[in-house]
Amino acid sequence: MELRDNQPTQHEIGNRTYIVADVEPLDLDGVRTVEVGTVAFLLGFLALLPFYGSLADDGRTWWLWTCLAGFGLGLFGIEYCRRRRAARRRRDEESTEG
Repeated sequence: MELRDNQPTQHEIGNRTYIVADVEPLDLDGVRTVEVGTVAFLLGFLALLPFYGSLADDGRTWWLWTCLAGFGLGLFGIEYCRRRRAARRRRDEESTEG
C-alpha cells in the first residue's frame, strides 16, 4: 500500500465526522509487537505452571495449554515478521538502486 500526501483528513460516516490524526505508525513491520505478545504468553505459562494441580482440579488446564500454544505460535509469528521485514528492505533497496 503506497501512502500519498493527499490522504483524507476526515471521514464522514452517517451523522458523524471523524478526524484523522497526523501521526506516524508505531511499529511498521510488527516484529516488536509479536515479540511482546510471545513473551507475554510465555510469562503466563510460567506463572500458571505452579498452579497445575488446582487448575486440573477445576478443569482449567486449558489456560496453561493456551499460553503454551500462544508462545509456540508466537515463535512462528516472529520468524514470519522478520522475513517480511527483510523482504521489504530488499524491495526498498532495489527500488532506490534502479
